[in-house]
Amino acid sequence: MKQRWEELLFLHWEVPAQMLQELLPPGLTLDTFDGRAFVGLVPFTMTNVRPRFVPPVPGLSDFHETNVRTYVHYEGGEPGVWFFSLEAYQALAVKIARWTFKLPYHYAVMELERDMFTQEVRFASERKWPEPAPAHCRGRYRVTGFIEPAKPRSLEFFLAERYNLYAWDGTTLSRGRVHHTPYPLQTAELISLDETLLKVAGIDRGTAMPSLVHYASSVDVDVWALESLSRR
Repeated sequence: MKQRWEELLFLHWEVPAQMLQELLPPGLTLDTFDGRAFVGLVPFTMTNVRPRFVPPVPGLSDFHETNVRTYVHYEGGEPGVWFFSLEAYQALAVKIARWTFKLPYHYAVMELERDMFTQEVRFASERKWPEPAPAHCRGRYRVTGFIEPAKPRSLEFFLAERYNLYAWDGTTLSRGRVHHTPYPLQTAELISLDETLLKVAGIDRGTAMPSLVHYASSVDVDVWALESLSRR
């Protein structure tokens, strides 16, 4: 598939590694940076979502999304992303993604808009189905830094530059590959945040605001079909 990701906000908390490992499916091992484990919350907008060589479909190819994720590897290699949940403001896309990519997508009513005077970005998401619901995410932020792609072996590179995703349907572990140019990362200031998406995923992040806040304007993305890795 082809798609474009825009207005990405990366919020990360450091959390106990054991807590996250216990939430992973068989076959995946939590990936850590200098022994530190992270969980991320990423609201953004998807545009031009379509099968390769097929034009975008008005009303279906553009929608907001928010995901809760951590970082894993498979059998000591192939670092990637594990999604605890993904919210999308497109009911048909949710059904297709749950069926085709075996990912825990949820339908949510969502908003994402930028104030042209203050340059603040406001985002909001309210999960509707399936369970566990309700769950929500609301916040505001402002981009503060210059564009600086993550340096190899840095924490920012570890968190952002991941080109595999893993999925589990209860019996089979699968991998999907993605490709895009490096994120044009910028630092950002989180002004406010009210969310329960991590809590309903079984993750206790405490009461602190995220320790790392980054923004990326957009990347064009290629997504390949899942390949099976192992069966239970």
